[in-house]
Amino acid sequence: MNRPEPDLYTEAHLLVAALRLHEHRTAQPATLEDLCRLLDFSAERGGIVLRRLAELGAVEVVQGSFGDRVFLRDHLRIEEIPRGETGKRLEEELRRFREHQRQIERKVEAIQAEQAGKKKSLFAEMEKKLREELEKKGRT
Repeated sequence: MNRPEPDLYTEAHLLVAALRLHEHRTAQPATLEDLCRLLDFSAERGGIVLRRLAELGAVEVVQGSFGDRVFLRDHLRIEEIPRGETGKRLEEELRRFREHQRQIERKVEAIQAEQAGKKKSLFAEMEKKLREELEKKGRT
């Protein structure tokens, strides 16, 4: 059965319901991962919806030493989201997020390659010094 893709309004309601359910079941605030697991959302999709809810003031994301926790503030703010706002805006945000992730991965790879080069040159320099020391000892 083909279900239509849910819009942001519907997904926002689902996320808030999952937040309430998680708090009820565990008696502790939820993380984005908890909510995504409960709803079978991808981390990207959940992040987009959560970020939009935070922008509206419906939820608050508090950063702590054990990760970011999500708290419900004003669920009525969800009503400010236009109904039927589907794919285009969400997909655009998802595309930008994925591109940002790819840029971060490229930076990490570049840093790792640079570190590997530095390590290689350091070992070459150490080997050169060791050979020089051995040659000096061999001459005496």
